[in-house]
Amino acid sequence: MQFTESQAIYLQIVKIIEEKILRKEWTEEERIPSVRDLAVAMEVNPNTVVRTYEILQQKEVIYNKRGIGYFVSEKAYSIVKDEWKKNFKEQNLPEFFKNISLLDFSMDEISLLYKQYNKQ
Repeated sequence: MQFTESQAIYLQIVKIIEEKILRKEWTEEERIPSVRDLAVAMEVNPNTVVRTYEILQQKEVIYNKRGIGYFVSEKAYSIVKDEWKKNFKEQNLPEFFKNISLLDFSMDEISLLYKQYNKQ
């Protein structure tokens, strides 16, 4: 895996897992990789995955069935989607709106670009 220097690795793994949930690659009530398996797959220390899973459990995105493993919670999709929407509105949209205004994009142009993006 290629991780950036700008953010802790465990937080980057949180985002990777949340994206898998949003893409429905990991679905509600599905068993997810063990700490050891994910650590091997991500090429990180198991302690990093433990921290990742602790954060996701605190957010109620995953839960642990003792002796069985970790599972995606039944409300994981909505929790992640709501959080990502909130962050997008607060962090990305202001910059986006500033740029479309500065560059004098029309809403028709933005709509066309969005439709082209979705076809990819």
